[in-house]
Amino acid sequence: MLMFIARRTAAMGLTALCLTFAVFWLTNLPANLEKLAKSEASARMTDDQVTSWLDRNGYAEPLLHRYGEWLGVLPGWTRTEDGTTVGRCLDPGQDPATAPRHCGLLQGDWGQSTVFKAPVAGLVADRLAATGWLMLWVMLVMVPSALVIGVLSGMREGSRLDRGLSTFSIASTATPEYVSGVVLVALLASSATGLSPLFKDWGLISGNTIFMGTATSAANGITLWNFGLPVATIALYGTGYIARMTRASMAEVMTAQYIRTARLKGAGFGRVVLRHALRNALIAPFTVIMLQFPWLLNGVVIVETLFNYKGFGWTLVQAAGNNDIELLLACSVVAVLVVLVTQVISDIGYVFLNPRIRLT
Repeated sequence: MLMFIARRTAAMGLTALCLTFAVFWLTNLPANLEKLAKSEASARMTDDQVTSWLDRNGYAEPLLHRYGEWLGVLPGWTRTEDGTTVGRCLDPGQDPATAPRHCGLLQGDWGQSTVFKAPVAGLVADRLAATGWLMLWVMLVMVPSALVIGVLSGMREGSRLDRGLSTFSIASTATPEYVSGVVLVALLASSATGLSPLFKDWGLISGNTIFMGTATSAANGITLWNFGLPVATIALYGTGYIARMTRASMAEVMTAQYIRTARLKGAGFGRVVLRHALRNALIAPFTVIMLQFPWLLNGVVIVETLFNYKGFGWTLVQAAGNNDIELLLACSVVAVLVVLVTQVISDIGYVFLNPRIRLT
């Protein structure tokens, strides 16, 4: 186990290095750097002025050197202008003798956001925490619902219950979040259409709508009223995918020889399902469930934008739309780490679900 984790950690490090370099190269293309110079200095800058600004701020150095500075494995650049020393690791007015030589990702210095005018590390941490709450509630709703639907369908393959639940699973997965989100808003968060006017006339709700059509207020306090629709929108899409995988795995396990043997020995149907079939049937869905974490982290972009919830996905959209290079790089690092870590956890989880599987 320890050797497996060590090998996977080394592979994760190499993969993360390659992926972050690819993102660093794409975000530091000449066109992006020119846009950065004009947004930070003046939109009417000439080409010579752009080149001068990039040179003064360390963007004219070779790409690999700047990547090393960003990682923190190479010393940050410094320049002396008119008797004043400036550099990557120097704060305004700081004595160069007291400044650190390395100030990159490894030292916890993720740069400064050009859009939000705040340190990137703190900004990403706050927005990641906001999305973490969204992911938590989605998983609490999505995973149990999907497993129940999948197990019930697989237990009675070909029955009316199976056909009905399978139809629901396919329909939910085939409906994109931006469609289901708009439908839920019109149905449950509109004071003019949907169920809200009826519920208000019947006296079932005190406000104008059943749910809020925006999740902005969830930053100050999560409630069912302001958080229900974003959670339902994401969970509805993911539930069908996990349920279909669980149903296929459960249906296959129910035809295995050891299940037939258990039934012939007189074991009840419920006991056979819970004691013998369910554990093996969860191996394939476990992989899908673990893949939901990177999907949720990066796939909530549409939902967070739709409901104006200022989480990780909303921040990523703002960074990409405003050419915030440092923030884009930080978001890419977080996304890469989440994907790699969840893959390792899913591999280790196989052993606990099925002891016959060994990590090599």
